[in-house]
Amino acid sequence: MTIERILARTGFAIALLVAAIACRAEGPENPARPAGAFGGPVVLAPDDLRSLAEPPAAFADVRPGIEHGRAEEFSYDSLVTGTRRKAAVYLPPGYPAGRKYPVLYLLHGIAGNHDEWRGYVHANTILDNLIADGRAVPMILVMPNGRALPDDRPPAADRRFLPEHVAGFAAFERDLLESLVPAIEAKYSASTDRRQRAIAGLSMGGGQALNFGLSHLDRFAWVAGFSAAPNTRPAAELLRDPVAVRGELGLLYLSCGSADDLFTISQGFHRDLKRLGIPHVWNVDRHGHDRESWADNLYQFAQKLFR
Repeated sequence: MTIERILARTGFAIALLVAAIACRAEGPENPARPAGAFGGPVVLAPDDLRSLAEPPAAFADVRPGIEHGRAEEFSYDSLVTGTRRKAAVYLPPGYPAGRKYPVLYLLHGIAGNHDEWRGYVHANTILDNLIADGRAVPMILVMPNGRALPDDRPPAADRRFLPEHVAGFAAFERDLLESLVPAIEAKYSASTDRRQRAIAGLSMGGGQALNFGLSHLDRFAWVAGFSAAPNTRPAAELLRDPVAVRGELGLLYLSCGSADDLFTISQGFHRDLKRLGIPHVWNVDRHGHDRESWADNLYQFAQKLFR
């Protein structure tokens, strides 16, 4: 799909909608804006609560005396952009040792790139600690650049919400499925079984993960959206056959902080899932649109994967 067609499909109104997102990872919270202000004031229902235990202290800190995985940069040819694109890859301790590993694809936010999960959220360290404690299955993490544009660098702040930039995130669906996943499975000791493939993301990447994962359950059995942005498509549109979906999902995980400006996006998605009878985890933490929420929920989600 061309950028022009994606822009037509996405619509300028959606671009303006996404433009309202304040990227809280890059600046202080705005005390004048009430939580949930983007989608309306937050009104917590009885089930809008923390459903999983708080992580232990220092769960995302480098721990001495344990085995650590290794991180490397991976390049692949994109059929969408016609360029050589980059992703960060985490390989767990002991890789490869003659086995196939499950793979978790982690997608970043609108202002980030392939280094956001590794450098800002400390995804590699979280996985090292979980694997060392036997709380997570050893897995490969693939952290790509989620904007499928010939120039995929994070733009200046005044260009971040332009329609053509937003369209790059929609174009990544094809880039992921047709270019990145095959390239990862060609180079690494990665399982090709859909039950061994997961997708998750934060903010804009959370919307991508829900959109792409739930639209392609033939490719992903484990799907998570953390603080999903307004690019998230309606649950009823993504899950047209709820009965079939129940048998295909290993886990659908949804989270957001109750102090997040985008809370009502995830809350509404959760309510639609309940109405459709789709089993899922709904975890409401106390955080805003920030690293603490994303690290917390990666810690929770990773423990449930590939079991």
